[in-house]
Amino acid sequence: MKIFNNEISNKDYKKALKEQKKFIRKFSDDRKAEYHLALQDNQVLTPAFNCKTIVTKKDDKNDTFASEMNDKSLVIGNIRMGFGHYRISMAMASAAASLGYQPLWFDLNSFSETTCTKIIGYQNDLYSLGSRLSQKSKLFNKLFWEPMNYEGFKKLSYNAKDQINAQLMTPLFREIPKETPFIATHVWPSQAAIHAGMTNVVNAIPDNWPMGLHLSEGAVHTIQTHNAYWGYRMLSGFDGKKILNPMDEKSLVWTGHYIDHEIVSNIEADCAKRIARIKDGKPLRFLFTIGGAGAQGEFFAAMIKTLLPYVKENKACIYINCGDYENVWTMLNNMIPELGDKSVMVTRHFNDWKEELDFAKAAIDGSDKDSGYGIHAFCNKDIFAAVYITNLLMRASDLLITKPSELAFYPVPKLFIRRIGGHEMWGAIHSAELGDGTTECESPEYASAMVKKLIEEPALIEGMCNSIIAQKKIGTYDGAYKAVKIALGIND
Repeated sequence: MKIFNNEISNKDYKKALKEQKKFIRKFSDDRKAEYHLALQDNQVLTPAFNCKTIVTKKDDKNDTFASEMNDKSLVIGNIRMGFGHYRISMAMASAAASLGYQPLWFDLNSFSETTCTKIIGYQNDLYSLGSRLSQKSKLFNKLFWEPMNYEGFKKLSYNAKDQINAQLMTPLFREIPKETPFIATHVWPSQAAIHAGMTNVVNAIPDNWPMGLHLSEGAVHTIQTHNAYWGYRMLSGFDGKKILNPMDEKSLVWTGHYIDHEIVSNIEADCAKRIARIKDGKPLRFLFTIGGAGAQGEFFAAMIKTLLPYVKENKACIYINCGDYENVWTMLNNMIPELGDKSVMVTRHFNDWKEELDFAKAAIDGSDKDSGYGIHAFCNKDIFAAVYITNLLMRASDLLITKPSELAFYPVPKLFIRRIGGHEMWGAIHSAELGDGTTECESPEYASAMVKKLIEEPALIEGMCNSIIAQKKIGTYDGAYKAVKIALGIND
């Protein structure tokens, strides 16, 4: 077995085959099964991007799916693993729609009857468990989780296992025409598409730390930073200190950050509103994005407590997105009893997408003054609404508070809390060097001090806005457009 003309040892190849056999025993092998596909509207994606989701049909008729597609169709392959890959997929869907194409959402983790979804779900559960344990145990994080994310996933031999396992994910692709433009926002859909014989695959790599995990030979790999370009091009460190054969130039393209059309096209206007709010002494709007497991709750609780006096004085406004987990809001209330204080105006926006959408639009255009005061909590059981509300609220926000994952690349001023996994470190480094975000805050105390500094010296946020405008002019945030054009074969 070779990966980009680099020989994988017989030992590692046998390990990969052994793991595939383990999955077959555990979840069966359905490569001879027939799954018939159909398109379905989605309450969030369809109105926003004219995007339909690909689903399996309950009957066995194979007479509709191919006819529902046309020369304007583009498939976006993804998985739900946290919110990050969904968010990048939404950026691709938005860019495709802006160029006149119809995106089709293909989540390999949504077909519960298939071996593919069972494998992905199993590995996703393990990753989520590791993330939670890493936040609870410094020893586990230091000895296992950080090394695994930083060095373990970097190895070329790790990619060999994924390549072999992806062979079990191909049955769902059978009815998709092989020449259909296909963008994957996680490596497994890309690898599966290549194994299924698809000929026009873009593998949109999400991170700024090069890892063998993300390789999908046969696809065009797009990356968001120049740092990542050199790491992937030379496969640097993918087999210890060994000098490997490099990737060929046609397999790797720097595109810039993967950002929604609606956000990119409004960068100047949104930054102008931020600067105007600062100069007019309006409350600064802080957007907190909290993962489903409630990881790093101590960071969020500490910063919210720091902000509460400013909220009461109408110097700050807080947006909190709890995703699709209401227990996260319960956790915060337990950690911050002051949220129940009548002197703090708390408004819940739960499980009503139309109301959440109306609020976000009013907050963006300033038509509802209440949207800029108090505390607003968001939660929606619909995963698409839970993810997309952040994309809308960031346009109305002055500072996004997040771990340095996929959101590190978005054109909004950012404060970074501690990472989950060593690979995320490089997202904060990249953002700080561009000037659109802070450095990573390693402790709740330091993060709270950073919050105070930004309130006391809002010109720091204005400086981030100016950097964002400058980066837009040179195409830093055009990655989604470019990735879509590569998939479509459009040459600028």
